[in-house]
Amino acid sequence: MFSAPRSDLLTNTLAYETTPLVKATGFREYDARWLFGPDINLLGIQALGLGLGTYIQGLGASRIVVGHDYRSYSLSIKQALTLGLIAAGCEVLDIGLALSPMAYFAQFDLDAPCVAMVTASHNENGWTGVKMGAARPLTFGPVEMGALRDIVLGGAFKERPGGKLTRVDGVMDRYIADAAARVSLTRPLKVVAACGNGTAGAFAPQALRAMGVAELIEMDCDLDWTFPKYNPNPEDHIMLQAMAKTVRETGADLALGFDGDGDRCGVVDDTGEEIYADKIGLMLARDLAPLHPNATFIVDVKSTGLYATDPVLAANGCTTIYWKTGHSYIKRKTAEVGALAGFEKSGHFFFNAPLGYGYDCGLIAAAAILAMMDRNPGKTLSEMKTALPVAYTSMTMSPHCSDETKYGVVDSVVADYQALAAAGGEILGRKIKEVITVNGVRVALEDGSWVLVRASSNKPEIVVVVESTRSEDDMRALFRQEVKPRLAKQPGVGPYNQEV
Repeated sequence: MFSAPRSDLLTNTLAYETTPLVKATGFREYDARWLFGPDINLLGIQALGLGLGTYIQGLGASRIVVGHDYRSYSLSIKQALTLGLIAAGCEVLDIGLALSPMAYFAQFDLDAPCVAMVTASHNENGWTGVKMGAARPLTFGPVEMGALRDIVLGGAFKERPGGKLTRVDGVMDRYIADAAARVSLTRPLKVVAACGNGTAGAFAPQALRAMGVAELIEMDCDLDWTFPKYNPNPEDHIMLQAMAKTVRETGADLALGFDGDGDRCGVVDDTGEEIYADKIGLMLARDLAPLHPNATFIVDVKSTGLYATDPVLAANGCTTIYWKTGHSYIKRKTAEVGALAGFEKSGHFFFNAPLGYGYDCGLIAAAAILAMMDRNPGKTLSEMKTALPVAYTSMTMSPHCSDETKYGVVDSVVADYQALAAAGGEILGRKIKEVITVNGVRVALEDGSWVLVRASSNKPEIVVVVESTRSEDDMRALFRQEVKPRLAKQPGVGPYNQEV
């Protein structure tokens, strides 16, 4: 029998080589992520696979797709995970090097109910993780992750005979063809494909060319697991600045940036200005609304407030629901209400039929953006952005805060804002209209501006976003004069990854 993991092992010891190491902090709200080495070892990964296999067998399933991203250690981790799944009696379908959405696609392509994708997404080197699901197109949420954590950490494994491994070829080609078939450009476009030397470099250029891009400029598309320039994260200002520089130098119509596992897409317009995903989502929603009247759209609480007041959406009978941040939450809500699409500010886009399968895919998002431009041949992307109602939204800013501390900090800030609202207090001279606590706290002000503070679901960080309906200076003031000083009073809040 496989022993229950421990959390106190040191590397380079006999115990580390003979005993599973799994720290509880790796079980996040909607996926699992650890620092490989100090937080989990290969035996711990094997225990995770055995626990996952035990869990899905309990659901009456056993057929599972596995894939891995391009990091120096991901293949070894996938193999250890596979050993555990086989020990649990699962039929493992190994699709090889993959993007997360390719693994989700394979669930449909291979008629497999379950998936386990080895990836740390855009996290720095040293991190690993697994994105899992057992009901396509959904991935695990807090309930499933909690059940899996209890099985693994409690050693409640159930080994079964009959496990097997099958290597499946051809999924990559079918995945790219499926994504590319969603648009056939008639408008000649010059497009920058930015991959940050991550896994998407093996997929995005081929897919974009198949979509009919007239001139493709490959930017850091060579795979390099050292990530020599920056982490492949299209929400990170460093990557966005590099994309903007390339657009300006080449005169491209736009740049599309993909994260480390290809489930997110970032956009820079023809002027070299980044367009955050919530604004791109609003542009897509406005474009799709006449084609799909009465559609419902799901957006996360970090997203612009403009969806709720947009005249184009209102004229076409569309509804917008603000929901919890997190790809699993938005994906689940999009499926639950039968929404046409869901948009998360971090760059996850979810399209239900006829536009997609319901999961987050950077290539399908790229196809939707290119199709929007094809339907508006006389407009540049910057002109389409300018047509939106005005709002000034910050980048996502994240001060470091340990996993053990961050939720307590956010609870304290929630209580502060609730007390301020109850007392009739103001923020920079504006009354508080509403305090939304579905995911941290989103404080809406009387002029439509708002501030958000929540705990990151997958990193030891607090997440901060602010939006002003007045000006960029006011947006900065909301952060610098309101949120930053308030968080600075909380113990354990460290430096920010970036600031406005």
